[in-house]
Amino acid sequence: MSAAPRFVYDVAASACGGLRTLVAGVEVLLRASGALWIEKRRTLVAADLHLEKGSAYAARGQMLPPYDTRETLGRLEREADALSPDIIVLLGDTFHDRGSEARLADDDAERLRSLARRSLLVWVVGNHDADGPAALPGEVVDELDIEGLRLRHEPQDGPQPGELSGHLHPCARVVASRGSVRRRCFVTDAERAVLPAFGAYAGGLNVRDAAFAGLFARPPIAAALGASRVHAVGWRSLGPD
Repeated sequence: MSAAPRFVYDVAASACGGLRTLVAGVEVLLRASGALWIEKRRTLVAADLHLEKGSAYAARGQMLPPYDTRETLGRLEREADALSPDIIVLLGDTFHDRGSEARLADDDAERLRSLARRSLLVWVVGNHDADGPAALPGEVVDELDIEGLRLRHEPQDGPQPGELSGHLHPCARVVASRGSVRRRCFVTDAERAVLPAFGAYAGGLNVRDAAFAGLFARPPIAAALGASRVHAVGWRSLGPD
């Protein structure tokens, strides 16, 4: 009996350095910033910004440079400038904790309001920010459908064709003959995708971790973020931490 044919992923490099691929038949662009672009609906998606994580740690006595929110919002603004989205979806855990919005510097809050004046800003709630923003503009939702894709913060168990999620902060350790490198990544099996954390101070979980087990119908690929390009990496080239 012959073996089942190997699944071939439909992945193509883009001029911007990203990767174009299909999720449940819908074309998406995986960008080097860690954001995802749905061209057909002019929708920009970014997960797990964890704004004000630095100030949360400082309040507990662990002093980190207090620039994470500024850096994260700067990258989001550059994505908005490059793409002019109609919709910006923040895919949960946009704030690091329930007090983060109150700790925002005035100019950082104004940057979020400015984004909302340019695009419809949609706040998907996550486990760190279950109530959504109190004073900032935009729509607060548990999840939403766009072009047949289901956008939610936390991936659900079992087959979930079309699901785009965050929460797990995927990272890939790419193993080669000369050593290995660890990078944030998208991870997808062409049916669903988990986005990398967009926040400057957000950590990462190796895609070989048990938390990813059972999410994918076939061995997924990692789309690892480089300085200006996204690199498609097969499952066999990924190692544990």
